[in-house]
Amino acid sequence: MEKILIIDDDKDLCSLVVKCTEQEDILAISASTGAEGIKLVDANDKEISLVILDVMLPDVDGFQVLEYIRKRNNVPILMLTAKSDEENKISGLRLGADDYLTKPFNLHELMARINSLIRRYTTLNQNTLQEKIVKTKNMTIDKNNRKVFVGQKEIELTVKEFELITFLATNKGQIFTKKQIYAHVWKDEYSFDDSNIMSFISKLRKKIEPDPENPCYILTVRGVGYRFNEEA
Repeated sequence: MEKILIIDDDKDLCSLVVKCTEQEDILAISASTGAEGIKLVDANDKEISLVILDVMLPDVDGFQVLEYIRKRNNVPILMLTAKSDEENKISGLRLGADDYLTKPFNLHELMARINSLIRRYTTLNQNTLQEKIVKTKNMTIDKNNRKVFVGQKEIELTVKEFELITFLATNKGQIFTKKQIYAHVWKDEYSFDDSNIMSFISKLRKKIEPDPENPCYILTVRGVGYRFNEEA
């Protein structure tokens, strides 16, 4: 179930939105002040899929709450205001709001915007997660936690070994010279001689390859360099 946060001092409006979202299987929690809203954002940081935020709050400016939230995560924020002037809308959008709705508004329009923003946020998160995980037939590279698994076994790698396998696997099938590999992994002018790069890759193969003498992941392209097997 998706969870949204409403920060608005209009308690009747909050109750109405809570009832509408419940009908669409969305859990809504609410806060009537900016300070209370910030506490709920912090307490539910990874669970909230959308924040509905009123510009006019009794304790702090809604824009201040917007800035606080935006510094911490990319959750979509729908701003509500009783003002229809363009200046407020532009200020909110510049500070990171995703959408704007002027009071009074139609509840059907509000729900349409809520569902649209949640869908976009969910898709974005799924794409981001996929970017952080590189999978082959039998290898998984978790970029976020810097872990590599062959089958179910976690492989202990050095920092540079991890960066090398991640670089090659992310660019599966592409051929890289030793100089290009050094520039991407060591981020420096090429100072290794060919034998050092070959020795480094040989050590890595011993850790990840079922048969290091006949590698199936990191393949040698004679006279050129190396590539990650696109069929692995």
